[in-house]
Amino acid sequence: MTAFKTHLASWIAVFIGVSGAVLALYAWGLPPFHSPVETTDNAYVRGKVAMLSPRISGYVTAVLVQDFQRVKAGQELARIDPDIYRRRLEQAQSNAAVQQAALDGWKQKMATAEARVRAAAAQIASGQAGLKAAQARWDRVSALVQRGVASQKERDDARAALDQSAAAVRQGEAALDVARQDEETTRISRQSLEAAVAGAEAAVQLARLDLDSTRIVAPADGRVGEVGARVGQYVAAGTQLMGLAPDQVWVVANFKETQVRHMLAGQPASFTVDALGGLRFQGRIDSFSPATASEFSVLKTDNATGNFTKIVQRVPVRILIDPDQPQLERLTSGLSVVASVDTTRTNGAGARVAETGR
Repeated sequence: MTAFKTHLASWIAVFIGVSGAVLALYAWGLPPFHSPVETTDNAYVRGKVAMLSPRISGYVTAVLVQDFQRVKAGQELARIDPDIYRRRLEQAQSNAAVQQAALDGWKQKMATAEARVRAAAAQIASGQAGLKAAQARWDRVSALVQRGVASQKERDDARAALDQSAAAVRQGEAALDVARQDEETTRISRQSLEAAVAGAEAAVQLARLDLDSTRIVAPADGRVGEVGARVGQYVAAGTQLMGLAPDQVWVVANFKETQVRHMLAGQPASFTVDALGGLRFQGRIDSFSPATASEFSVLKTDNATGNFTKIVQRVPVRILIDPDQPQLERLTSGLSVVASVDTTRTNGAGARVAETGR
């Protein structure tokens, strides 16, 4: 009877030990109890949180929102004193008007230069007609002098008139050259005037942009964080005034590299939120990081040493959240979640990814 009790106690101890080992394997998801559902608590809600800063300097004249207030895209959040930038815009517009007037004046000068060219050309034509008449008179008088009909004085007068007409033609040709040079000089000056007008117009656009920048507006729908701007505060370009957390959020789950073997884009995923008492939300895998988290760290690890311990790396997985779920609006960037992916399930997107060998 004593031997039987001892034998029974040994079997009970073995059963308890085996049961404990089986429970431990099951709890840790180790073979042969490896679950197709991969889970990690190294996961967080993410969003494109932006720190709003002015691109100009000046005194804050108005703060139009409060901490954690919901805002719409384009809504004015704060305002910087616009007076100096309004004056700069007026100054730039005045300079642009002056440059435009100079360009308009060039058009008048160009018209005058072209008229001078035409006048010089007409003068040459007139001189050439006079030269032709003087040449004909010279020929007639020369013939009459040879026959003794005309006097020497008439011959001298005809010669003088011919020389005078020839000189008038040469003078007209010189005047035409000068007029053409003036026309070309005026034409060349147009490029500098047009460049001045373009520069003045660009200055107007920059001044208008600076004036518009005195209004700090929300780039997207969301909620502002803690508002750091104060009325009367002087802020420089780049000063952080407040943060904006957009409504669109997603989950980044850092799975171990041994967990992502059977994961595909499009597979259904779910996650529970610690801050909401474990409330579960549904989503799907959108994409995988092109490298492990350690590859994006500032200080890279160097494993080329004699003593090496293999460390399982983490692969960030982006999970999109399905719309139209209860209390979805309570998800904010930075919350901790526990994410799970059932690698046995997929949808059309996942199937397509598998076919392309992603």
